[in-house]
Amino acid sequence: MTRVAAIDCGTNSIRLLVADVDPATGDFTELDRRMEIVRLGQGVDRTGRLAPEALERTFDACRAYAAVIKELGAERVRFVATSASRDAENSDTFVRGVLDILGVEPEVVTGAQEAQLSFDGATKELAGGDHLEKPYLVVDIGGGSTEFVVGDDRVRAARSVDIGCVRMTERHLVVDGAAVDPPTPDRIAAIRADIGSALDLAEETVPLASAATLVGLAGTVTTVAAIALGLEEYDSEAIHHSRVSLERVREITERLLASTHEERAAIPAMHPGRVDVIASGALVLLAVMERSGAREVVVSEHDILDGIAWSAA
Repeated sequence: MTRVAAIDCGTNSIRLLVADVDPATGDFTELDRRMEIVRLGQGVDRTGRLAPEALERTFDACRAYAAVIKELGAERVRFVATSASRDAENSDTFVRGVLDILGVEPEVVTGAQEAQLSFDGATKELAGGDHLEKPYLVVDIGGGSTEFVVGDDRVRAARSVDIGCVRMTERHLVVDGAAVDPPTPDRIAAIRADIGSALDLAEETVPLASAATLVGLAGTVTTVAAIALGLEEYDSEAIHHSRVSLERVREITERLLASTHEERAAIPAMHPGRVDVIASGALVLLAVMERSGAREVVVSEHDILDGIAWSAA
């Protein structure tokens, strides 16, 4: 067994997983998993730069993670950075800060690499007792981008497109620094149009309708699942491998779009950092299900973070 630390730094959150992994046997023992909402991608779509306050929030989380990694004695650390740090003009500031704190340089992966890691993390255990039909369509809805991967025992096609819960919210639901809450029909239509164009791009590479099983990853999907399950608090075990029907996703999306900030914040399983972006994320999920013809989404708590851990081992 190799003790590894995996860090996934996205547009909205930064997450840590420390695990004992044996690639030869497939054994995987999770020791610590945690997340902080740091909104690294704050304003990137508008300015093209990482905001100083967003960088400092991210570096604070890295300092906390460094202490956990040291305490647990991880032998290998891999830090993967995604959409926001790919897009930013001042990404070198981000790289230097992470290197100083964690002693490892963040790998600013391509969309294709990100998709491969997500697919590995989500599907390594699906061959077990769930009897899910292949091929899989794995969809990872992030803050700035969404990854699409179709595969069975290996990846057949992958594409990353620039739709995500933070990017769509900042582009269409923020005016002069204030949120349009709840969103007006014309703004919802604009988000739908952006998502539709992005799905057209994704379908140039990934045959979305060819998959037998849709697997959904990341905070938007798991939050929708928590709402569907009626959870009084977030419960990873209950959410992992739960299934949410298209009809239920549509119902929840309409509810989120019609609600105010206060009403969304009052949902028991809602993380405070997702209150303002969850409606846009749910629109992405709904559009993917409608386009792919999926009648349900299988929700996975194992995603790119687990794929990073496997790769580190």
